[in-house]
Amino acid sequence: MGLDHSGFESRRRSPWGALALVMLTGLAMMRNGVDPQPGPPQPAPAAVSESRRVGAAPVPPAGLRPLAYAPASRIRIESIEVDAPIMDVGLDRDGWIDAPPAQDRNMAGWYQNGISPGQRGTSVIVGHVDNEAGPAVFYGLGSLKKGGHVEVTRYDGRVAVFEVYGIEVFSKEDFPGVRVYGDTGHPELRVITCGGGYSKANGYDGNVVVFARMVATR
Repeated sequence: MGLDHSGFESRRRSPWGALALVMLTGLAMMRNGVDPQPGPPQPAPAAVSESRRVGAAPVPPAGLRPLAYAPASRIRIESIEVDAPIMDVGLDRDGWIDAPPAQDRNMAGWYQNGISPGQRGTSVIVGHVDNEAGPAVFYGLGSLKKGGHVEVTRYDGRVAVFEVYGIEVFSKEDFPGVRVYGDTGHPELRVITCGGGYSKANGYDGNVVVFARMVATR
């Protein structure tokens, strides 16, 4: 899992931990004997192909500048009816990032030791796809379309608006950390939840990742 590149492992390691913790949700549903809900939406082939194409990311308007650091407070994705508070998440005692509490169905988590939404670089917001009670905050994430908007409100009162340019499902066994978390030179956002196939023994076998670039602020 670790990389030999100096300085990169520490930046990459926390999001890997977030993915591992988010994927525990589906397994918890089965262990508690809850009848499984219909599977969450998966990304459409068109959305997947666009995120792989060079130049697929939107070109920010001229004069749009990155924002200064400020913690994230709320995420809104109108097209899939997401309007959720964001809590800061850090590392647990094993050195992995904590996920939001599984029992809170409408809570997202922003890794507070990374890039804040709107800064230059890639910020990461995670959330559960489901819990013991059913669908959770990012249940509909896989149904997002290219061109959709994600709004992140920050504690300084600014709102960073991101345009989706790709949605993909990655296997947890072959997760492309450099591609997902790498610095593109622009303010970008990754929104991540569980996805892919599901088994009673292991839960979800992958993660849905939304790729988005900042196109406006207010």
